[in-house]
Amino acid sequence: MSIIDKLPYEWLIGLRYTRAGKRSARNSFISFISLISVAGISLGVAALIVVLSVMNGFEREVTQRMLSVLAHVEIFDARGVMPNWQQSAREARVNPEVRGAAPFVEAQGMLVNEGEMKPAVIRGVLPELEPQVSDVAKQMRQGSLDVLQPGSSNIVLGSALATALGLSVGDRVTLLTAVPAAPGQGGVNGLLPRPHPFKVAGIFEAGHYQFDSSMAFVSLQDAEQVQGLPAPNGLRLRLADMYAAPQVAHELQQSMTGELVMRDWSQVNRVWFAAVQSQKRMMFIILAMIIAVAAFNLVSTLVMTVRDKQAEVAILRTLGSSPRSIMQIFMVQGTLVGLLGTAIGIGLGVTVALNVDVIVPFIERLFGVHFLDKDIYFIGEIPSELRWGDVTRIGGVAVLLAFVATLYPSWSAARQAPADALRYE
Repeated sequence: MSIIDKLPYEWLIGLRYTRAGKRSARNSFISFISLISVAGISLGVAALIVVLSVMNGFEREVTQRMLSVLAHVEIFDARGVMPNWQQSAREARVNPEVRGAAPFVEAQGMLVNEGEMKPAVIRGVLPELEPQVSDVAKQMRQGSLDVLQPGSSNIVLGSALATALGLSVGDRVTLLTAVPAAPGQGGVNGLLPRPHPFKVAGIFEAGHYQFDSSMAFVSLQDAEQVQGLPAPNGLRLRLADMYAAPQVAHELQQSMTGELVMRDWSQVNRVWFAAVQSQKRMMFIILAMIIAVAAFNLVSTLVMTVRDKQAEVAILRTLGSSPRSIMQIFMVQGTLVGLLGTAIGIGLGVTVALNVDVIVPFIERLFGVHFLDKDIYFIGEIPSELRWGDVTRIGGVAVLLAFVATLYPSWSAARQAPADALRYE
């Protein structure tokens, strides 16, 4: 005896109803509508998996490019400067998650060149330690980060910032910072600009416009002089697992000495990540509506099946089947259609999501188009990251919607009176 033969009779009849049965015009039409429902659910599930995977890929790419410049955790001294940063670095390294630590000074200023002015974030670093906490040294298009030696007055600019100011390696640029004005000197809000001449010694490209268009690096000592500081602002840390940054920051807050302020990368970019998550939720809801439309096509399919099977339902009732058993028969039929459509959609969606890097270039070559311009988006290929949690959630929603769609037709079938159904047979 096979496994199917051991199933309850409600399941056996539901399985039989899922197939076309007699090759009458009505049965064939019902089967055609069932196939349309399966196809609709499949396409909706596949589209949702592919879209979320591509959005995950973009999120991953942007996050990696951001964290190639940003630190995983930043530690500030409440006094504004950290004179004993070496001791703080040793204390931070006690945590097994910390892989690198480097001091920094961060300042705001205006870069000026031949009448062009651009705001910039000036970061003072130690070239020998900076590779431990960022990838800027690997992202140098021209020059090297090693030129940022104390007293050199060298500066490394982001590629978009250098282009906007019309600068190249070897050119001179002036950094303007605001300092308090002495009594009677005027100024804007009590501040006066102070010029600091620098020489462009390198250009980096992180692939993230926000940093490429607004960030510059100088030596730690030069930045301290610009800001009039006796020591760095704080420490930047890189972790083994960037997603552990909030937990590690909390642990360091408890273990390190001094009045320290911790800030992890997720706090710095909270607005951006919140916007991405909101977009993903809205996309999920919109595409889930497509699945819902396809799933509720099952209502019309099952209603027609119920009308077509009135006599058989009446015979089952006269043989002792309960209304609950009749409901189960049609619920099995509809749920199986939903499961089939979901399975096909998951297979198709997972296949496309895992091969976006092959499929998209083929479509671009076939139609002579290019979806992403690297000069605009800094990404030349559409990224994709399949997350099995998304696949599970999408499949669960699709099956649930298909199951809900079976409730009314099944309830309607269970309410039929056997005598009324057999009257005209």
